[in-house]
Amino acid sequence: RQLGEALGQECQAENVAMLLGPGLNIKRSPLCGRNFEYFTEDPYLAGKMAAGYIRGIQKNGISACPKHFAANNTELRRQASNSVMDERTLREIYLTGFEIAVKESDPKSIMSSYNMVNGVYANENEHLLQEILRDQWGFRGFVVSDWGACNDFVDGVRAGSHLEMPSTGGDSPRQLMQAVYEGRISEDEVDVRVDELLDVMLATRKAVDPLKGKPFDVDAHHAFAQKASEQSIVLLKNDGNILPLKKGSKVAVIGEVAQKARHQGAGSSVVNCTKLDHTMDVIGNFDLNVVGFEAGYPRHGDPDAAMMQKAAELAKKADYVLLYLGLDEISESEGLDRSTLSIPQCQIETLKAVSEANANVIIVMSAGSSVEMPWIDQCKAMVHGYLCGQAGASAVLK
Repeated sequence: RQLGEALGQECQAENVAMLLGPGLNIKRSPLCGRNFEYFTEDPYLAGKMAAGYIRGIQKNGISACPKHFAANNTELRRQASNSVMDERTLREIYLTGFEIAVKESDPKSIMSSYNMVNGVYANENEHLLQEILRDQWGFRGFVVSDWGACNDFVDGVRAGSHLEMPSTGGDSPRQLMQAVYEGRISEDEVDVRVDELLDVMLATRKAVDPLKGKPFDVDAHHAFAQKASEQSIVLLKNDGNILPLKKGSKVAVIGEVAQKARHQGAGSSVVNCTKLDHTMDVIGNFDLNVVGFEAGYPRHGDPDAAMMQKAAELAKKADYVLLYLGLDEISESEGLDRSTLSIPQCQIETLKAVSEANANVIIVMSAGSSVEMPWIDQCKAMVHGYLCGQAGASAVLK
């Protein structure tokens, strides 16, 4: 909720009336390229997290937009996929999170997904949008299509969808008008959708107009980003209680990710930070004796023997090695699924070379999705920072 409040304040300052999130699709496949975006795994937990997030965003009148409704769990051929399941599976697994979010936080909007659900596209699915979302759950906002997820605007309006994105240059409104003239949809049905949409538009406009361009406390928000990141980090391994490191410990920092943080996924979720911590820029703020830095591996591409050799030589000069590994940007992106659960081979080989030079390797992982770790015996400790946002580097060091 506190994180949502900070985001809502930034929306007001940027004159943004609706924030497109949170995502709470269930991760049916660990290979989905967009898994880094979602509150997931457990429907109940996802719903509770989303509800708090939405309440925070909407505290001062901004609209949140939970997505993608519903049963959307793949990026590969996402606009042609068909999620087929019985009603119990749909309700208990794929809809529970959305139901909790709707009932506990009253989101002003919700985004329909690309896929079909039992043969009917989500944006034209009356069972989802009208019978479940509005009639049974009491949703009072409007439904916006994912960008390009509207397949038939008339059917969408009839089923309970309100806003097609992106703009169609007037084609869809003309189709809707023609359908009214031909009696395929009534004017009353259209009026209901217009009223439901206007209710939110007018309310959110009041939230942003008076505050357009009003600055927020950038430093305070950055500090809160660090706090949120600290509470997200998971310690996966700590042989001999090697962590936390003692003050003044002699460390070598290895890994291209330490020089340029991997803090967010790729695709439409990319945002511009007010600030961005990189490990090598902020490590001086912490009581560690840094003997040097080596990239160790290329961010993209094949293993580099010369880079690995330099990393291994540096590792010999330190008592401990902070080895930063993770998935690269193209591994986790909207529009495509992952082909493997492995981190890049160049990183795995660098780990081997460094661990042979110094057994006290502490891995810091940056990844927003599942990663297989057959190499975990080559390190003494492992800290999973996930995709920790703009203050993640400082959060890990702290």
